[in-house]
Amino acid sequence: MKICVAQTKSEKGNIKANIQNHLRWIELAVSEKTDLIIFPELSLLNYEPELAKDFATDQNDLRLDVFQAISDTNSIAIGVGIPTKMESEILISMVIFQPKQARQTYSKQILHPDEKPYFNEGTQQTILAIKDSKIALAICYESLQPEHSKNAHGMGAEIYLASVAKSQAGMEKANTDYPKIADKYSMPVLMVNCIGYCNNSLSAGQTSIWDANGILIGQLDSQSEGLLIYDTVSKSTYSVNQAHRLSN
Repeated sequence: MKICVAQTKSEKGNIKANIQNHLRWIELAVSEKTDLIIFPELSLLNYEPELAKDFATDQNDLRLDVFQAISDTNSIAIGVGIPTKMESEILISMVIFQPKQARQTYSKQILHPDEKPYFNEGTQQTILAIKDSKIALAICYESLQPEHSKNAHGMGAEIYLASVAKSQAGMEKANTDYPKIADKYSMPVLMVNCIGYCNNSLSAGQTSIWDANGILIGQLDSQSEGLLIYDTVSKSTYSVNQAHRLSN
């Protein structure tokens, strides 16, 4: 199986333009015969807590139908970030599209204190089963809280996949903690970050993959959009941008 994490730059509040950018990267992932592509936290809106209430939607939003169509046609699973609403609650979510399956929504279960004025916490962990691999989803802050990865491992996760929006300071902690998670639970950790400004803070990119021993085996830079792809059979990685395919 090939898992792809897509380091992208989103336009603040411009869901239409961000969908089009996502589609370009999904097309490239399809050409690389990947089975799953995941985007950064709140990727369709950009990470903008103050805008979330006005833009919150649900997994059945008609604008998202294009992702289901691509999933069905190309046998690729897709995870995009968007704020969702459930009754009066606003959630930081990832909507997941799988070929010929009902859509799923995973919502961040552990919020940073700064997020609590804007969001509510999700209540259930999502484990994706793709080609006999069990992949636990995590969203930013919670992925660095020990109870989250512990619970995911207890649910049988074999791969830990974190969708984030982190500044350089956040990445410094991530580069210390994610290898420890990988080594402790003997499961690869994939982390996808964005670039550009989010909530008036510059995101630091450096989308990364650590193997089951906590060794960094692939990383993108801090300034460019691109794909980082992990092959679960060969346990190798390579990166792709819209002009080049590169080995790591």
